[in-house]
Amino acid sequence: MAEDTPPVYEVLALRFGTHADRPARDNFLLDEGQFTPGSDMPMDFYLWVIRNDRHFLLVDTGFNEEMARRRGRTLFRCPVDALADLGVAAEDVPDVVITHMHYDHAGNLDRFPHARIHLQEDELRFCTGPAMRHHVVRKPFEPVNVKTAVQGLFEEQLVLHRGEAEIIPGVTVHPVPGHTPGTQVVRVPTARGWVVLASDATHLWANIRLRSPFPILDHLTPMLEGYEKIEALADGDDHIIPGHDPQVALRFPALPGASDWVRLHEPALDGPQAAAAAGGGVQ
Repeated sequence: MAEDTPPVYEVLALRFGTHADRPARDNFLLDEGQFTPGSDMPMDFYLWVIRNDRHFLLVDTGFNEEMARRRGRTLFRCPVDALADLGVAAEDVPDVVITHMHYDHAGNLDRFPHARIHLQEDELRFCTGPAMRHHVVRKPFEPVNVKTAVQGLFEEQLVLHRGEAEIIPGVTVHPVPGHTPGTQVVRVPTARGWVVLASDATHLWANIRLRSPFPILDHLTPMLEGYEKIEALADGDDHIIPGHDPQVALRFPALPGASDWVRLHEPALDGPQAAAAAGGGVQ
């Protein structure tokens, strides 16, 4: 391998929960006729693993059963325990990227006692700052998660980044503010090209395709500019992986022996599921 050629990785997604019976209108800032009035559009919950024979990186940590009950979400399985499908225990995970500090992405941090936790400095500043006095701003955050992150800072477990950074060889994080001030996406070299784990920089394929953001956001213009940045980082539309689209679990092939996981480093499947995903899942 040439010295300037990045290594390639497998990228896996776990669908561990869902918010069913969710009105489609709740997934878009503006109603511009992109969905059928009165239709539902579920929102699923994922975490991601990036791995090769030398490195293992977890992206986001999900939430637990207590949080699911309290927020009215359905948890299919504990996302941390699901790592056992891959032969990995939480205490052995070396690095975790938290894309942002919302409850569904930054729970269970105490389950990773030996991991370096990678977060944008702007995100920690935001979720510990005066904006949290506003109920509508703090609602997607959980104090216990924020406290755990701060504790990690004191214990030198939390690694704060100011902008783009390489986490493991070839794998980089890129700030894409808008959803929150410190939201970051993860760019991964794979055998099929550059894959971008967009997390909540685009909840659904339809959000980025229609330039119609999910309505929980900090600033609109950076969110829209973030779509352009994501597209520039990825090698194509099907290389952009949204954070909550149910079609992700249908559009990519399952991992043999662990069917709850799908392989994002493999080409997308053909057929009706792929066609629906290409249409953004808009009903």
